[in-house]
Amino acid sequence: MTIELGIMPPGHLHCYKAVADNRLSSTTPAPIAIEKAFAQGMGEGLFALSAHKNTVELSPMFRFWRDVACAYMTARCHQPEADSQRLEAMAFTTLPVFSRLLASAPPMTGAEYLSLDVFEHTWVTLDTWLCEQVNKAGHRLAEFLKDKAPHWHQVGRVCFHLAENKQDNEYPFAFMATYIAQLSHRGQAKHQPLGKALQQYAGTQQKQQLINLLSPVYLASKESPLVKELLDSGDIYHPLAWTPDEAYHFIKELPLYEAAGLSVRLPDWWKKRARPQVSVSIGNNTQGNFNADSLLDFEVTLTLGDQALSREEWQQLMASEEGLVLLKGQWVEVDQEKLNAALAHWKDVEQRVAEEGISFVEGMRLLAGSPIDLSPANQAPAQSWSSVQAGAGLSRLLENLRHPETQPLMRLGNSLRATLRPYQQRGVNWLWYLSQLKLGACLADDMGLGKTVQVIALLLALKKQGVSKPSLLVLPTSLLGNWKDELEKFAPSLDYQCVHPSQAKNGNKQKTNNGVTQEAIAGKDLIITTYGMLLRQPWLLEVSWQLVVLDEAQAIKNPGTRQTKAAKQLQAESRIVLTGTPVENRLGDLWSLFDFICPGLLGSVKRFQTFVKSLESREQDQYAPLRNLVQPYMLRRLKTDKSIIDDLPDKTEVHAYCGLSKKQAALYEKSVKELAIALENPEGIQRKGLVLSYLLRFKQLCNHPAQWLGDGNYQPQESGKFARLAEICEEIASRQEKVLVFTQFREMTEPLADYLTECFGQPGLVLHGGTSVPQRKKRVDHFQQEDGPPFFVLSIKAGGTGLNLTQASHVIHFDRWWNPAVENQATDRAFRIGQKRNVLVHKMVCQGTIEDKIDQLITDKSALANDILAGSAETLLTELSNEDLIDLVTLDVNKVQPPIS
Repeated sequence: MTIELGIMPPGHLHCYKAVADNRLSSTTPAPIAIEKAFAQGMGEGLFALSAHKNTVELSPMFRFWRDVACAYMTARCHQPEADSQRLEAMAFTTLPVFSRLLASAPPMTGAEYLSLDVFEHTWVTLDTWLCEQVNKAGHRLAEFLKDKAPHWHQVGRVCFHLAENKQDNEYPFAFMATYIAQLSHRGQAKHQPLGKALQQYAGTQQKQQLINLLSPVYLASKESPLVKELLDSGDIYHPLAWTPDEAYHFIKELPLYEAAGLSVRLPDWWKKRARPQVSVSIGNNTQGNFNADSLLDFEVTLTLGDQALSREEWQQLMASEEGLVLLKGQWVEVDQEKLNAALAHWKDVEQRVAEEGISFVEGMRLLAGSPIDLSPANQAPAQSWSSVQAGAGLSRLLENLRHPETQPLMRLGNSLRATLRPYQQRGVNWLWYLSQLKLGACLADDMGLGKTVQVIALLLALKKQGVSKPSLLVLPTSLLGNWKDELEKFAPSLDYQCVHPSQAKNGNKQKTNNGVTQEAIAGKDLIITTYGMLLRQPWLLEVSWQLVVLDEAQAIKNPGTRQTKAAKQLQAESRIVLTGTPVENRLGDLWSLFDFICPGLLGSVKRFQTFVKSLESREQDQYAPLRNLVQPYMLRRLKTDKSIIDDLPDKTEVHAYCGLSKKQAALYEKSVKELAIALENPEGIQRKGLVLSYLLRFKQLCNHPAQWLGDGNYQPQESGKFARLAEICEEIASRQEKVLVFTQFREMTEPLADYLTECFGQPGLVLHGGTSVPQRKKRVDHFQQEDGPPFFVLSIKAGGTGLNLTQASHVIHFDRWWNPAVENQATDRAFRIGQKRNVLVHKMVCQGTIEDKIDQLITDKSALANDILAGSAETLLTELSNEDLIDLVTLDVNKVQPPIS
């Protein structure tokens, strides 16, 4: 079995069975030894990764976690062993390498949860395992590593020091080898000259300790002529004065020393790595009217740090010997060949763009560290000898994109009938800023964080600004009801029109072509349509829109479909996509979405594939250029973010409006007619029984025709609820979150579980009245495990009380009890003491049906709703007059959504 590593929502590293996807990157199976180690546990797997030398055979994802494990091992081995025989836990330290790893993480499951907290948990996991194994073996760490991971053996015991000697112009550097003898009284490592080790370990009894101490030095001497000469001559035991050339020779061999297990200390100026560079500045003269169509200025200069070099100083460097050169009072590294190559490359680019200018897309590629055309053939020289930065004007623009909270708040007055939460206000500012620059945007907030209301606020801002062109919203048919409900609730002043045969703003039944033409949309603020209608109404592709917004944008993740191709033909000043799924973790999805919002940024699909392969071959910061390239256009907030969670209510309830399939609608209308005829004669208890049977039938038909027909043929396409359930669960699955699905019908639990198994790609759990008490507890315990099943289907009677299911962050009421108190009891299985995350409650409602009308009565808090809340809803409904009852159950054809995509 091929495995991969990923991150679960709580921030814990987890082992998954690898599945084929469209990441466009090669998937290298893990070595058998690595798979076996992870099968034993996460700690053992991480240790095996750190001990694995052949990184070439590791996939980018495994190389990434190997780097994390190696960061811990390096810190552990550089920590002197205490006198105690037991290996004690080592506290997590935020190492500089972690920032680099955060910025260059490869695609992986749960990459959106990657943070320093994840590194800390991984650190603790590996540290706990190592302490247990070392203590169980009864050895010291050095002995354990010598047996289990020889290349980590003795790391940090001998240290090579290079220091600057400013008093000697001929020999301005000094070398000394030391060893860690003991801890100081402050618990710090105390270094002593290596020569003293010969005295300390004199005598046959301590000969083995001396051999252990010097073994990394001997190991380094096999690869380094310099160390071999120092060892053979005995100079390694004495302080030495060195020339710049000798010091540079030493510095260049650093990787050899570290690989042998030696520690190296260098002057602080070397860590800052002051080097002469070819510096490229893009967009210095960006003005206030800048947008995505503007060209950027391009300037090449020669610098040392933040100081410009004159031509004379540059010529002096080029004429000096390679290595360390004293320039402007500091030692700098000079490599004439690499410097000349960098200068030639950027001068060539400067010459090419001098006539045409450099486009915004090309400039963003260069700033991200990518080739100007994404071609590996045009890759810039190593960043150590050249640098690309945004000029003053472009830098301000990008800073505003990265920090939308710095933008002035949008003032919408009373036009928005809602109070935006702070993070939502920041989202509106960000969308506004990007749209003013004619740049595309991907709003990828978690489900339940209010992407819809942020877009509505943006549309109101455009209206307030006096924008005359309408905007276009494209979405799945199942979301038409949700958007219509939110628009009328939050923005009644927006004048919108639906281009879909099932919707009409004023309640008039529209013709198949919706009766809407390009001329008829004049003066509208917003046009709403579905992905399928883009193919049926080609005039939508000819209009020049102010904004085009795609909701549930994963609908265009497959670039070859007619639906995706049609969406990409839409014309607009700016394009926005809304998605709750993490797009960066599947590179095929990422390319297709960005091909819509920022055409050309990621090149053609073939060029992008080549670009991704070139990233995989990089030794460091593999995916940093790609992440840097897309980051300015993506805004993603998670419910787990500390800056968000305090801003959220503990429980959020949303309606999941559903359509009816043609079969559902036909059977429903037929049942209404049959009920009207049947009500003509019966009275008393006979009438009550008749009404109750039909109310049950309408509920069953809203769920799935097969439930009422009893034929067991639960085809997903025959139920609008099944279609909407799949859409909701796709996002939940992509976030590796868990969900409780409640139904009042025991017979629906198994069909729902079978369907959800397909949605999640793995089985879940079922609980109903027939579940035994031992099985009930066993299934609850299984679900409560962090890596347990992703969904739990429960009958509301059996699972509505007495259960603790706090691993779920979503609750779906598949069918309605028509009593909020009962539904809240069920919801509280997840939302209760012990829950550490926001709970999102989805209440499924088939629009235009009795479900919709009862829900509206409850929402409006009508007199009838109060009666329903006080007793049995079905019983009370039987007491309605024939006319009121038929009116309640009659299908509202103006609200029904046929499943036209």
